Amino acid sequence: MANTLSAEKRARQARKAYDRNRWYRGRARTFIKRARTLIDAGDLETAADGVQRACQALDKAAQKGVIHRNNAARRKSRLMKAFNQARAATQT
Repeated sequence: MANTLSAEKRARQARKAYDRNRWYRGRARTFIKRARTLIDAGDLETAADGVQRACQALDKAAQKGVIHRNNAARRKSRLMKAFNQARAATQT
C-alpha cells in the first residue's frame, strides 16, 4: 500500500501503463496465433494477410516500447520462416 501521494500516483500510472502494454502485447500474440494457425492449416492465401497483420502488430508493440525491437524482429523472423517453409512445401 502506498504511503505518500507520489507513491499513490506512481501506482495509478503503473496500472494504466500495465493495462495499455497488455493490450498491445495481447494484440500481437493474437495475430501471431492466427497466422500460425492459418499456416498450419495450409491456407497460404489468408496466411499471407495474417502474417502481415502480425508483423504490423509486433512493430506497433515495439514502437510503443511494450516489447524490445529485437524481440519483435525475432518473432517476425520466425513467423516469416514458418510461412516461407510452408509455401515452399506446397510449391514442391
